[in-house]
Amino acid sequence: MGGPKALVELGGEPLVRRALRVLAEGGCEPLTVVLGAEADRVAPLVGGLARIVVARDWAEGMGASLRAGLAGPDPGADAVVVHLVDLPGVTSEAVARLAAHSSPTVLARAAYDGVPAHPVLLGREHWPAVAARARGDAGARGYLKGNPAVVLVECGDVASPEDVDTPEQLARYR
Repeated sequence: MGGPKALVELGGEPLVRRALRVLAEGGCEPLTVVLGAEADRVAPLVGGLARIVVARDWAEGMGASLRAGLAGPDPGADAVVVHLVDLPGVTSEAVARLAAHSSPTVLARAAYDGVPAHPVLLGREHWPAVAARARGDAGARGYLKGNPAVVLVECGDVASPEDVDTPEQLARYR
């Protein structure tokens, strides 16, 4: 993409602000943003919309960001919704549908025509184990894959799981 995806604009809105808006409209609060590459350029776009956590080892991949985010969520939170900035097809309706399952024991994933994807809902009880297994670009995948506790929440009627990793993919959304 030529730089951090968080800075890429879609419809005049940086992807980081779009993701924050979708989470907030979906009922998530408080919000935390994990930044890595060029955090100093992305942080001003976050402003007061969310608490910022910087993953110093961001170059390792998504696992580093997930570990950083799970290291300090709101002490009263029962669960966290994990969402990525490069998923502009995820809607607040999908977030709200997923977040409705919130509990300290929950493990849930948005599904699209039965295929698990993002966002993901992680109950507090699972945070240490998820963080321990979050390595490289896998994030929570290793912990969730095959875990019988995972609930799939169908969101295919209100959102799309397609990510934007290339300018060509982004152009489809423009």
